[in-house]
Amino acid sequence: MDPLTLVMLVVLAALVFFMFRNSRKRQKDQAALQAQMVAGAEVMTNFGMYGTILSIDEEANKVALEIAPGTVVQLHRQTIARVIEPTVAESEDAPVAEIGQDTAGVMNEPEFGQRVADADTDEEPKKGDA
Repeated sequence: MDPLTLVMLVVLAALVFFMFRNSRKRQKDQAALQAQMVAGAEVMTNFGMYGTILSIDEEANKVALEIAPGTVVQLHRQTIARVIEPTVAESEDAPVAEIGQDTAGVMNEPEFGQRVADADTDEEPKKGDA
């Protein structure tokens, strides 16, 4: 056997290995998604529509998805791309910085594009080095 044939066989074996590995990973991710899909879950479809699952028909592979109050659509179960995890809101005790202030309350220069009222500036304009 010449070395070129041996290298080509090794590359082919590596490609087959990674193809099977990727397939198993996708199957595992799909099974995890299916386990998370229950009535009441907030989901996003493959085409970007958000809604709440009302019911799942296992035999017909259909999902009743409420996209707005009173608006229910029937979708194929595999069009659900992901389950939206609820986000935790920041506590209301945290200080909110005003425009031009950092979190310690110290006035900073405005960011590019920020508007600052003329009455808020107590400083005299700086003279140039002309």
